[in-house]
Amino acid sequence: MNDFPKPGDSLKLVVVSAGLGVPSSTRLLADRLAAAVDRRRPVDVQVVEVRDLAVEIAHNFTNGFAGKALAAAQDAVAGADGLIVVTPVFSASYSGLFKSFFDVLDKDALTGKPVLIAATGGTGRHSLVLEHALRPLFAYLRAVVVPTGVYAASEDWGAEGLAERIERAAGELAALMAGMSAAGTAPLAGPRVVPFEEQLARIGAAGA
Repeated sequence: MNDFPKPGDSLKLVVVSAGLGVPSSTRLLADRLAAAVDRRRPVDVQVVEVRDLAVEIAHNFTNGFAGKALAAAQDAVAGADGLIVVTPVFSASYSGLFKSFFDVLDKDALTGKPVLIAATGGTGRHSLVLEHALRPLFAYLRAVVVPTGVYAASEDWGAEGLAERIERAAGELAALMAGMSAAGTAPLAGPRVVPFEEQLARIGAAGA
């Protein structure tokens, strides 16, 4: 028996927000995306505010142990049926705190998991952060990144274009989450890495 939800079960959506201020445009965008997903397919939403985990993340880097709050966030991400990840843009890329959170996750935590990427910034010049930084990061982590990313510059708030992108991206994530749930799809396993000694042994056996 697997642990994946049946079609009628509630799906778990985890929102990872790396905003630094209170309130923050990063959290606002995260909430709007989560609400748009929930309108399409009701989900149980849990928000991870990376700002609140900064100290425990730093300790995890230095001592190798996750504190209670960080461990709970790691478990939430690993157990999610889908993720929304939102970061502010600093120096034309994701924030260091955002990256650090994903650095302390288990290396297989996001394998096969649907992820919607989003970012906020002061100017539209940083919109390519979605494609040159966020999408490669989550592809490396073997997540399934939805086609539409959402970037919100200061001038985008209240604009029709942002609302359209939110709705389109949310629809893609909801469909992917529901489709994988209905199919009982397990996270995709990565290829087995064959140790060098084993490869040598096979070559020796073949030549015998």
